[in-house]
Amino acid sequence: MIEVRGLTRRYGDVLAVDDLSFDVEPGKVTGFLGPNGAGKSTSMRIMLGLDRPTSGTALVNGRPYATFTEPLREVGALLDPGSAHHGRTGRSHLRVAARSNGIPARRVDEVIERVGLDRAARRRIKGYSLGMRQRLGIAAALIGDPGVLLFDEPINGLDLDGVRWIRGLLRQLADEGRTVLVSSHLMSEMEQVADRLVVIGRGRLIADATTEQIMSGLGHVQVRVRGPEPDRLLTALREHGFQAERVDALEVQVEDSTAEKVGELAHALHIPLHHLSEVRQSLEDAYMELTNNSVEYHGRELVGTTEVAR
Repeated sequence: MIEVRGLTRRYGDVLAVDDLSFDVEPGKVTGFLGPNGAGKSTSMRIMLGLDRPTSGTALVNGRPYATFTEPLREVGALLDPGSAHHGRTGRSHLRVAARSNGIPARRVDEVIERVGLDRAARRRIKGYSLGMRQRLGIAAALIGDPGVLLFDEPINGLDLDGVRWIRGLLRQLADEGRTVLVSSHLMSEMEQVADRLVVIGRGRLIADATTEQIMSGLGHVQVRVRGPEPDRLLTALREHGFQAERVDALEVQVEDSTAEKVGELAHALHIPLHHLSEVRQSLEDAYMELTNNSVEYHGRELVGTTEVAR
């Protein structure tokens, strides 16, 4: 388990993390989300003893990371896939990690096989692609068979097969009862794999809830209805208090309602329907709404000769 309490980190005049508190529980994949500059990487570095907090604490299994004599047996982490010595082979990199933490040498072959680097293990890391370095970093995180795992953007550089593999790996690790914290900007992946989400912006906590709660808590359910009498349906819906509008020749869209209510009204009025469905917002929609006021770096796009803020 990871416990963060009142975590604050200043770099001169910059407040990177601001009184942040949350828990990462075992048996779940917890997504750690936020815009660039939100304080995610700084928080993870503090959890791993790579940076000191200005105030507050970050404990792993009730202890500061720095107090573990064989930390890889307690905590595995992937923060920077490019940090491995480029002159070593993948196998030698893992052997050094194992030896420094009293881990049997046979474990090296086990994690190499698990991450799919069998054919590349004897090659020098400088020849690895980003995806291969990601796999090597994950192997290093797993080598001590730890109960707590932290991954910062583990999907970067992976091809489709790799993305599906890491998705299954994260799920499997959590199902084994491990504590799994994953930072990512890929909302579609977090929507599929994360059980819980911690969302921060400008160093402060914005949301801490299950993925389903965050996706449904902001509402915005839409109902799409198609039928041969859209004008009659639209009039009936508005007369009964629904927020509805005509979308095209056959389709009507209803805001903040349910398919059941719309279907029951149409049935009661004998209005035929060809299609009836609910469209709920995605995690990306929910995330954008939650963090809208916390984005530091806004891109701009050119429309003709006019610059438009995004």
